[in-house]
Amino acid sequence: MSDTASVDLAAMLCSRLCHDLLSPVGALNNGLELLADEKDPEMRARCFELLEQSARNSADKLKFFRLAFGAAGGFGEFVEVEEPKSLVNALVADKHKIEVKWALADTKLPKDAVKVLLNFANIAIDALVRGGTLDIGAEMRDGASEIVVRSTGPRIAFDDTIGKALEGNLPISDLSSRTAPAHMIYLLAEQAGGGLQYHKTDEALVLGAVLPQPKGMIG
Repeated sequence: MSDTASVDLAAMLCSRLCHDLLSPVGALNNGLELLADEKDPEMRARCFELLEQSARNSADKLKFFRLAFGAAGGFGEFVEVEEPKSLVNALVADKHKIEVKWALADTKLPKDAVKVLLNFANIAIDALVRGGTLDIGAEMRDGASEIVVRSTGPRIAFDDTIGKALEGNLPISDLSSRTAPAHMIYLLAEQAGGGLQYHKTDEALVLGAVLPQPKGMIG
């Protein structure tokens, strides 16, 4: 990837992060404005509840994207699986129509595998516009990390351009903040000598990845 393409990809990832943070941060601002004018004790208490919820949502999203998009300093080559598990659970905490089921065979996964898992989860959550089930599985086997994320529910929403980005078939010039995360994890998989795949029907979306571990990496 050229320097210009790398800068463009980073800019689009930043745009996606800002887009997803706009709602909870905007709610914080609105809550503060309401609190400044509100005199009724019950309404002020309600404002504080909304502020607390918005602050928590903002923090949860920042923690999620720090590991999903960023360098995630503070983590080693491996990440305890409880970390991505808690991040995804927090992301769907206010989405009461989505049920998350986990099947994690190991206590930790390579950092790049966790990045793929989190981005798969984000894509799969966006697909469940009417709710449904989110199944997330991962294990290390035969020197590689294998990841499967499946969304099941009514009227799966999935943009074909995201699928093209996952396969590396979307030109850089056509990338957007919506498709940039898929392109990023395609590059991660390609650099590792692995690959991504997906399959979609009207009621299910399955995302899969195989990422070989670098030689000498010991879990």
